[in-house]
Amino acid sequence: MSSRPSPNPRSHYRVFRDISTRWMDNDVYGHVNNVVYYSWFDTAVNAHLIEQGALDIHQGAVVGFVVETQCNYFEPLAFPQTVQAGIRVAHLGSSSIRYEVGLFAEGSGAAAAQGHFVHVYVDRATQRPVPLPAALRGVADSLRTPRT
Repeated sequence: MSSRPSPNPRSHYRVFRDISTRWMDNDVYGHVNNVVYYSWFDTAVNAHLIEQGALDIHQGAVVGFVVETQCNYFEPLAFPQTVQAGIRVAHLGSSSIRYEVGLFAEGSGAAAAQGHFVHVYVDRATQRPVPLPAALRGVADSLRTPRT
């Protein structure tokens, strides 16, 4: 069995997105429920891709399917907090991208949670893998190298 990972610092990630917690995100234990973290992963990455013109969720010929996901939790997050999601690309394949996301309490230097998901990009009509479109590859490539 591998050892437990340590929280990544902010410098591990290329871009950040603020996410507001909502009252309904908290569970009966008084912190954000684990399933919400995966929603934040999706929100942070897809919003960045849309804003950069690399993904058209309504008319685009190519869509991303999640084929793998994972998360490690280090510190609880709770409403009302602002969460800052850091994004980077760990692997860029011919039709897939492995995104890594760190979730930080606002102003914190270490991730409260971190994980990854892999998107395989497919033709919207056939749902078969296709090469990454140039715009998507360009944005993903810009997320590959962490800031120093």
